[in-house]
Amino acid sequence: MNELVTTAAPAAIGPYAQGILAGDTVYVSGQLGADAATGELASTDTAQLAQALANAEAVLAAAGLSRTDIVKVTLYVTDMGRFAALNDVYGAFFAGHRPARSAVEVAALPKGAAVEVDVIAVRRA
Repeated sequence: MNELVTTAAPAAIGPYAQGILAGDTVYVSGQLGADAATGELASTDTAQLAQALANAEAVLAAAGLSRTDIVKVTLYVTDMGRFAALNDVYGAFFAGHRPARSAVEVAALPKGAAVEVDVIAVRRA
């Protein structure tokens, strides 16, 4: 197993890796919608989702993978009432690629975030 580290995504805020490469599979830890340089969250939930997805993609890039290699996404949201707006951002990011997905409403997220995303990707043969 190899730990993935990139400055193109926010550094881990705890004792965990940004991502792990295990064989041909990459596991990306939960990504918030925070700017990698400043650590500041985007101002809206939809902007946070767009940034969180971009952050996950940056971790994948450290292993030579991209969004089209993602096979599973877990989306954590603090307000399921915003699901339709978030789903629009999600759909635009993947633009036809349709990984498996779970969406879970949670009471709270680190740093007061509205969304968090983790992904699993597999290197294509």
